[in-house]
Amino acid sequence: MHDHATRIIAIRHGETAWNVDTRIQGQLDIPLNDLGRWQAKRLGHAVIDEHIQAVYASDLLRAFETAREVSLATGVPVVTDPGLRERHFGEFEGHTWKEIEERWPVESERWRRRELDFAPAGGESLQRFYERSVSTATRLASAHPGQTIALVAHGGVMDCLYRAASRIDLQAPRSWQLGNASINRLLYTPEGFALIGWSDTFHLDDDTLDESADQVGSAA
Repeated sequence: MHDHATRIIAIRHGETAWNVDTRIQGQLDIPLNDLGRWQAKRLGHAVIDEHIQAVYASDLLRAFETAREVSLATGVPVVTDPGLRERHFGEFEGHTWKEIEERWPVESERWRRRELDFAPAGGESLQRFYERSVSTATRLASAHPGQTIALVAHGGVMDCLYRAASRIDLQAPRSWQLGNASINRLLYTPEGFALIGWSDTFHLDDDTLDESADQVGSAA
């Protein structure tokens, strides 16, 4: 039944310092922190036997650094695509959630209500971001029928893919995890996306995979 489906391993980038600070990154180019780099290495080991035939990543550094570990493990080069970037949050970028609420209370409320047409000044609306994320994933997946590909992107992109695969309304509250460096599995056919598995973080447990975990991993 699924012989011609594209198997997708969808991956959120590893942790950054701004993730820890709850600071909105959007399309600012923030690198992985030490834990994020460790997560990315573990991720690479976890997918080494997945027969991945293409690795696509957002061109933002935190996603590319994560995808590079997948590439090193599998021997498949990374192809960057700006369509996989995080949502552009305009003037919100660089600020914590608390700062946004204090500085832009009206706009913050509209954001939290998930208003489809709301965009922070200079940023991207939720509707437009969803359409960009899903159309990019569709374009990339449709080029690889019957193959397995990795898509390495951001929490917002993962959320869009989950909603597309589960047929969940864009304004519905989120009740699923979007963990850093988690493995999420989808199928794509011309009929759309289907959800296979979500938020697998077994590879980030200290006692799994290899014995080369450094002190960052041991303390996580």
